[in-house]
Amino acid sequence: MKQPLLNEQQSSATKNSVLFGAAFLMATSSVGPGFLTQTAVFTQQLAASFAFVIMISLVLDVFAQMNVWRIIAVSGLRGQEIANKVLPGLGYVLAAFIVFGGLAFNIGNVAGAGLGLNAMLGIDPVLGAGISALFAIFVFAVKEAAKVMDRVAQLAGVTMLGLMIYVAFKTTPPVKEALANTLWPEQMSIFAIITLVGGTVGGYITFAGGHRLLDAGIKGQEGLPDVTKSSLIGIGVTGVMRIALFLAILGIVSQGYVLNEEGNPAAEAFQYALGDVGIQVFGIIMWAAAVTSVVGAAYTSVSFIRTFHPFIEKYSNWFIIGFIIVSTSVFLFIGRPVLVLILAGAANALILPLALGVMLIAAHRKDIVGTYKHPKWLTIPGIVVVIMMAIFSVKTLMEEIPKLFS
Repeated sequence: MKQPLLNEQQSSATKNSVLFGAAFLMATSSVGPGFLTQTAVFTQQLAASFAFVIMISLVLDVFAQMNVWRIIAVSGLRGQEIANKVLPGLGYVLAAFIVFGGLAFNIGNVAGAGLGLNAMLGIDPVLGAGISALFAIFVFAVKEAAKVMDRVAQLAGVTMLGLMIYVAFKTTPPVKEALANTLWPEQMSIFAIITLVGGTVGGYITFAGGHRLLDAGIKGQEGLPDVTKSSLIGIGVTGVMRIALFLAILGIVSQGYVLNEEGNPAAEAFQYALGDVGIQVFGIIMWAAAVTSVVGAAYTSVSFIRTFHPFIEKYSNWFIIGFIIVSTSVFLFIGRPVLVLILAGAANALILPLALGVMLIAAHRKDIVGTYKHPKWLTIPGIVVVIMMAIFSVKTLMEEIPKLFS
């Protein structure tokens, strides 16, 4: 009589591990080296008004993620397969955007991991990048790679979350001022909103958790409660990280300290808050953020091509390892190609409206979702997100890209 109960408990524990793993995979993927720098720069520029940017970006994140994750689960298909059903060939276009963006940004993630080990242990950044890449490769080289990936994402996420909250308390930020600006900001920046949303939910990040749940067999209408739970946990973790980091840096800039935007503003903020040990704390956060982003980008990018050929499906882990090796090699032997990263950023800003738009069309196609009825409370806000991000992304890119080449 006890054995079935034990099996049931083991099954429940396994499922919860997958749900939290998918949530933290999305959360840690969205909190990469670029996120740390962007938050420091925008907080210095907008001060307490950046609270409004965070609030708006969180609202957009909620509706983007919940729509995408639900449609993937109900259809039982990956993003590229859904896109190909909506319009033949569109899946290949979407996959190309995702893979190109993931590869280009992984170069920055590998670089960030090297800088993290440099700040934490004093290791040369190039050597640190190589060591970090080997760690990421090991995750996918072991027999139960998916489980290891889940654990790494959870451990890194909890570590980052704890340290960010600690630093936020140490800097004693003007919380009342931040709360006041959440709904009525003194300054407004569309560019900050687009950058933050694109960096935390754009590109491969939109699909990271949904594809992980699908690979674990959580799908169909019966799986929707679990999908919703996992997506909300991921968004919640990301939101708390954003808010904690923002408050930590706000506490510093509100005291009149000016961060060097051309250097490493996030590292400066941590050093100012905690003294010399702040550099080590920043190094831990930077490395955890970067290496989990390397893992998330590689896993999700390859998940967009694995359905195109049985060979890729069979040896998907080796393709993931190859993805990591290529992005690391570009950093080690060529350096960070600025132009590629700029173009990848431009693509990333446009992927969200394309991807979410495709998902919303699929949500109302019986040949894709069967008898499932997608709720209007998700459809309507989702359409608003698509329109807003499409207009603002194109407008922002047309204004900002020429400046980068002038």
